[in-house]
Amino acid sequence: MTRYQYYLAPMEGITNATFRRTYHTHFKSMDKYFTPFLCPHTKRDLTTKEKKEILPENNEGMYVVPQILTNQAEGFLETAGKLEQYGYREINLNLGCPSKTVITKGRGSGFLAFPAELREFLDEIFSKTNLKVSIKTRIGRDDTLLWEELLSIYSEFPLEELIIHPRIQKEFYKGTPHIEAYEAAYRIKNCPICYNGDMFCKEEIENFWKRFPNTDAMMLGRGILRDPCLYEKLFESEEMDASVWKQKVRSFHDALLDAYIEEMSGDRNVLFKMKELWFYLWESFDGSKQLIKKLKKSGSVSEYLRVVEEIFMQD
Repeated sequence: MTRYQYYLAPMEGITNATFRRTYHTHFKSMDKYFTPFLCPHTKRDLTTKEKKEILPENNEGMYVVPQILTNQAEGFLETAGKLEQYGYREINLNLGCPSKTVITKGRGSGFLAFPAELREFLDEIFSKTNLKVSIKTRIGRDDTLLWEELLSIYSEFPLEELIIHPRIQKEFYKGTPHIEAYEAAYRIKNCPICYNGDMFCKEEIENFWKRFPNTDAMMLGRGILRDPCLYEKLFESEEMDASVWKQKVRSFHDALLDAYIEEMSGDRNVLFKMKELWFYLWESFDGSKQLIKKLKKSGSVSEYLRVVEEIFMQD
C-alpha cells in the first residue's frame, strides 16, 4: 500500500504550539504540522507570541512549517528571513483564509481575485528566498472562474507543494467541496499536491485515495478536532474499541487542559481555549447536546471538569 503523507492543518486560535505538542505526544506523529499564520510586521525580530509558536524547543520532534499571511512580497521575505534564522527551511503561503477581516485587505483567499498581482508577488518571493515555499489555496474568492488561471500561475513557480482546499472564500466551510476543481489540478499535476477539506472518517479518506491515488498528501484539520484518533484509525485493521477511543481522547483532553492551566492566568482564558475544541469534539459524542450546553455555560475549571466527566461517562 502506498504510504501517503498526512499533515495537521493550521487553524487560527486552535492548533497552536501547545495543541500541536500535546497532540504529538498522545497520538501517532504526523508528517508535517503547519502553524497558524504569521503576519509580517516591521519589528526586527518575531514577537513573543510568534516565538512561542515557532521556537524549536516548543516543537521538538515535529516537522513544523510556519505559515505566512500577506500580499506584500517585502513583508513575506522579511518574515521568511526571520524564520530562517530559527532554522526553518520550509514556509507556507496562506491563500486560503476566508475570514472577512483578512480578505478585505486582499490577503488569504482575498488575494485570489487579483491574479496579475499574485503572479508578481510570487515572482518576487521565489526569486529572492532560499527557502522551500508551499502554497495553501482555495479555488477562488467569489467563484471558480479564475481557478484555471490560478493553476497556470502556480505552475510557473517551483512550489514545494500545492495544498488545495476546493472551496471558494464565501463558502467558508459550508456545502460540499468542489471535487471537480481539485480534479482539474490533479490532472495537470506539476508539483506535489495535497488535498484538504471535509475528511472526517476513515472510509472517506480511503475512498479519496482510491479516486486520486497520485495525490501526495492529505491535510487534516476539523476532522482531527472532531475525532483526535482519526489519524491513528487509518493504520488500524480493526475498528477502534469505543472504550479505547474514550481513554485516548480523555488523556489528550486532560493533558491539553493541564498545559493551558500552566501557561495561562485565570479560568476564563483556559476555558475559552477548551471550549473552542469542544465546538468540534462534541460531534463524536452521541446524545451530548444538553451536556454541551452545560459545558458552554461553565464558568470555572472545576465546573467544566464536572460536565466533562459526565460526557465521558455516557455509554
